[in-house]
Amino acid sequence: MAACAFRRSIASQLSKVLDLPPEKLIKSISAVPVSKKRHVADFQLSVASVLEKHSGDCLAQDLQLQAQKLAEKLKCDAVVSEISTGPGTVNFTINRELLAKTVLQQVLKDGSEYGIKSELFSMVPRQKTVIEFSSPNIAKKFHIGHLRSTIIGNFIANLKAALGHEVTRINYLGDWGMQFGLLGVGFQQFGNKEKLKSSPLQHLFEVYVQINKTAEDENIKKLAADFFRKLEEHDEQTLSLWKQFRGFSIEEYIRIYKRLGVHFDEYSGESFYQEKSQEVLRILEDKGLLQKTIKGTGVVDLSEKKDLSLYSTVMRSDGTSLYITRDLAAAIDRMNKHSCDTMIYVTDKSQSSHFQHLFQILKLMGYDWAERCQHVSFGLVQGMKTRRGEVVFLEDVLDEVRLRMLQNMASAKTTKEVEDPMETAEKVGLAALIIQDFRGLLSSDYQFSWDRALQSRGDTGVFLQYTHARLHSLEQMHGNEQLTDVNASCLQEPDAISVLQHLLRYDEVLYRSSQDLQPKHIVSYLLTLCHLAAVAHKTLPVKGSAPELAQARLCLFRAARSVLGGGMQLLGITPVTRM
Repeated sequence: MAACAFRRSIASQLSKVLDLPPEKLIKSISAVPVSKKRHVADFQLSVASVLEKHSGDCLAQDLQLQAQKLAEKLKCDAVVSEISTGPGTVNFTINRELLAKTVLQQVLKDGSEYGIKSELFSMVPRQKTVIEFSSPNIAKKFHIGHLRSTIIGNFIANLKAALGHEVTRINYLGDWGMQFGLLGVGFQQFGNKEKLKSSPLQHLFEVYVQINKTAEDENIKKLAADFFRKLEEHDEQTLSLWKQFRGFSIEEYIRIYKRLGVHFDEYSGESFYQEKSQEVLRILEDKGLLQKTIKGTGVVDLSEKKDLSLYSTVMRSDGTSLYITRDLAAAIDRMNKHSCDTMIYVTDKSQSSHFQHLFQILKLMGYDWAERCQHVSFGLVQGMKTRRGEVVFLEDVLDEVRLRMLQNMASAKTTKEVEDPMETAEKVGLAALIIQDFRGLLSSDYQFSWDRALQSRGDTGVFLQYTHARLHSLEQMHGNEQLTDVNASCLQEPDAISVLQHLLRYDEVLYRSSQDLQPKHIVSYLLTLCHLAAVAHKTLPVKGSAPELAQARLCLFRAARSVLGGGMQLLGITPVTRM
């Protein structure tokens, strides 16, 4: 990684002056974000982070003085051409020719692994990770919360897999519970085998809505309870119908997830943990953790003073399990099966206390690995509607985004002839949805807007796709030959330097996202990259320049496109080459 070599070189000089091991210093040297207003150095050292005293005790002017003292002891060399100081920092400018040559060589050599091979990740152990995300309920709406869970979980899985971790993606379906008694009775009354095969999600949803209208009827209640009891007793006929509900639904989900560019290694579900949740209740009882209430329900005391001021209900009065009991069984089962280092659950923040209880109970049961379980929570989205009204099915959202994008493409003057407008519209539209979702902190709620998401100007997914396609066609126009002996020293203009400086920072941005699992760092990095590339595209023409200069510029644009495409793919976006 280009940045690593530069950081290491700066660190080795600093280590002699400060008498500290270079490894300690590398983390304190970071690439400087590009500024529109002024020329900036390439790297800075935060003085507070390397001084013995805690930075809290240091006054600003002290730090300034320390920075100046330190800078005076340092010398420029073959790598560093200029050393200056800022507020509490020492700034390093890399030899311009070396910067261009090293960055471009590295990006083109590493391709999609650029940034990921950085030594920033060398201290991070490769781990086994299980991620549970998406997890819709069969026969119920696939609401916007499921969509957020799907794209966020996919991003986390992509990032971890790219960094060399072993990732298992699990979709934990709501495929069990009393509602299946009602659905079974509904299907016996209103169901249609053909429709179940051709559009299971929609048909089961319609049946469920219809039977729900009579759910208060005593006779229907009794039939539903009977159906579910038979299901729990594994009655062959009942079970066979339930298997069809589940099997056909999963087939259709797989097809729709494919449109989103998402896949799962395992379709799990609550149904897997019926018997195992009874085992959990037995363990809780054996360990003296299960307490019976007056109503006959089973609870686990989670209060510090053990006065039941905080508890979690894990058993109904008839001895059957609840959602949390099945979650306990699922967690234990996964740990046994995958022996993973971390287990991540991606759901909205309304479930935060559920997961706190889950992890607490696991700890009380003596499972130390509960410490390594994590709930990645996200905020709520208001106002996402399609032409059919409120979002009921994921497919509605995908159809809507494709339709709106097709209309925008048809009315845009810049649209090139594309081979498959439907597919391009879908990829660009999905980029728009994902970027609108990932621009802020995951935990923030936001107001959804189709118009804002699909704007072609401004910080949107459409702008990312447009830039990628534009850079791609620039390469096509000027022949796709291998750029080997490029004279990078031609790239001295400020707009070229800005792109190079920005490429230098990519590994730090990836590292930040890998630490807090927030995609927004990568999103804002890629948007800035697109703005810088757009300016450079205007001021640094390839066409009509001397061959050597044209080659070097082409190389710069190819590097920008390579990093842009790789970053988009991590976010779950398929880059388009024409639009």
